[in-house]
Amino acid sequence: MKITTDYFRKAKEKGEKLTMLTAYDYTTASLVDGAGVESILVGDSLGMTMLGYDSTLPVTVDDMVHHTRAVSRGAKNALVIADMPFMSYHVSITDSCINAGRLIKEGGAGAVKLEGGAEFAETIKAIVRCQIPVCAHIGLTPQSINAFGGFKVQGKTAEAARQLLEDAKAVERAGAFAVVIEGVPAAIGKLITENINIPTIGIGAGADCDGQVLVYQDMLGMFPDLKPKFVKQFAAVGDVMTDAFKAYVKEVKDGSFPSEEHTFKIKDDELKKLY
Repeated sequence: MKITTDYFRKAKEKGEKLTMLTAYDYTTASLVDGAGVESILVGDSLGMTMLGYDSTLPVTVDDMVHHTRAVSRGAKNALVIADMPFMSYHVSITDSCINAGRLIKEGGAGAVKLEGGAEFAETIKAIVRCQIPVCAHIGLTPQSINAFGGFKVQGKTAEAARQLLEDAKAVERAGAFAVVIEGVPAAIGKLITENINIPTIGIGAGADCDGQVLVYQDMLGMFPDLKPKFVKQFAAVGDVMTDAFKAYVKEVKDGSFPSEEHTFKIKDDELKKLY
């Protein structure tokens, strides 16, 4: 059964935790979906994890449409949420609606996500009026790293935490069906979760959020040099892949691959006709 935004609302009402992971291609989306993860985020984090950029800022709407389309084919049950990349919703309401529409119409997403709180409330309202579900994103918003001066925990003062709570309430009033809270003290994640009626999805925001999201490469240990504090490594897939690649190189070099079991045969009488 395809999960919708209504599923998120009911989960919050019942006190049931929500699960979300990123995916950027058909194969990974199929695996994530098959594992029972309820939502797949096609994050603009693909700029770093898939395209090799130093940040998410260079990612384009065309990039997001391309990857979202692949993920949508692999997600039979999970709700696919596509990130709106930097400058795709900052200039005008019209541009914002058109770009959100592309992610739905061309990409096949079931919802979009955009970063920012109260300052983007009118943008969220407009996109929702276009019948496009919106997931908001507050706290440590990666598209704002230049303004923040890097990837820094947010909401560490009473004033900053109060603003985050106001942002959460503003995006709820604007019509967002959920809000991602990133990089804030656990107590602030709990405070926000208890004071709004839409689900909170935490990433580095503590266990009291209504759900959690992680970048799948992080939780699988595929970037051993990058280990954010909020990430638990559930498997050392990066090591498994490296070992497999090394074994492949060795067997090709020493001639043990391909062996007879990996080759095709031709009948002897057919082969003799060639000589």
